[in-house]
Amino acid sequence: MNDVNDFSATVPISVVNGFLSGADPAAMARLAECSGIASELLAEPAARVTQEQFSTLYRLLAKELDDEMPGIFSRPLRNGTLKYLCLSLLDAPRLEVALRRFGQFFHLILDDFRMQSRREDSSGIVELADNAAGPAASMLGRELMLKLVHGVASWLIRQRIPLLAVELPDTRPALATDHLYLFPGPVHFDRPHTRLVFDAAYLDLPVRQRKPDLEKFLARAPEDWIFVSFAEEMTCHRVRQHVADCLPASPTIDEVAQALHHSVRTLCRRLSAEGTTFQAIKDEVRRDIAIRRLTRSEDPIAAIAFDVGFDNPTAFHRAFRHWTGSTPNAYRRAP
Repeated sequence: MNDVNDFSATVPISVVNGFLSGADPAAMARLAECSGIASELLAEPAARVTQEQFSTLYRLLAKELDDEMPGIFSRPLRNGTLKYLCLSLLDAPRLEVALRRFGQFFHLILDDFRMQSRREDSSGIVELADNAAGPAASMLGRELMLKLVHGVASWLIRQRIPLLAVELPDTRPALATDHLYLFPGPVHFDRPHTRLVFDAAYLDLPVRQRKPDLEKFLARAPEDWIFVSFAEEMTCHRVRQHVADCLPASPTIDEVAQALHHSVRTLCRRLSAEGTTFQAIKDEVRRDIAIRRLTRSEDPIAAIAFDVGFDNPTAFHRAFRHWTGSTPNAYRRAP
């Protein structure tokens, strides 16, 4: 059961509704159902969907609305925008040039902000500067553009770029821990800028992708640029993987600390610096695996409860409702 895909993070319903906001109510329900998302979950603030459900919804919305960032920006990004963006970057000699072209490309088609890339000492910076004369970009829109920049940049050089920091001007949201699985680096809120910070050495790396590689990248959108792999070396990712590997046993913090070659104090300090706790990660792992199993299989709920560490199905039902606001039956595959 415990292959890497079984414990991929789930996506909060707020992100789903952010995408669906550009569709009429009838289309919202229809497209959600086609993505395997029960329409009643759209109104449940604590609901979650799998990455596969979200990606299916993304592709259906992009096609229906002819917008590759469906309803997110003041102008639609017509289908084919991402393809032509990438084509304009492939012959760049190195990543620094490609990022400059990335900013120029979106300056031509969006009024919401201006994307700028530069060096500051030993750091590379990608910043979204507000356009005072244009429409204000939403928090979701800014985060998605940062994700797109990072995803495309990592794809171009064929290696994931670790982030030293992600800085957002927004107030820390209630579900801030979800950002741990969106960005491979620490996320800071209430900052004066919207930007990514990484080692400037990556700017000098050559662009290694070629035109024949583009079709596969586009076919997998948005998986290859939205979601963080758990191969990332943030402490929370390593803890999450270890907890998932141990299920149905429920490891203690002492056992996990020992497995990761930390003291308990060091592990707690590192998790705190990343904005989470050991217990929160344990709950998120069990929640996400349960949601994935409920939406992808016909396994009995009692069996799923056991596999995520509950001997008592009643305790699992109670915990699941606490995590998601709904019962496990609400997450069974939508018709």
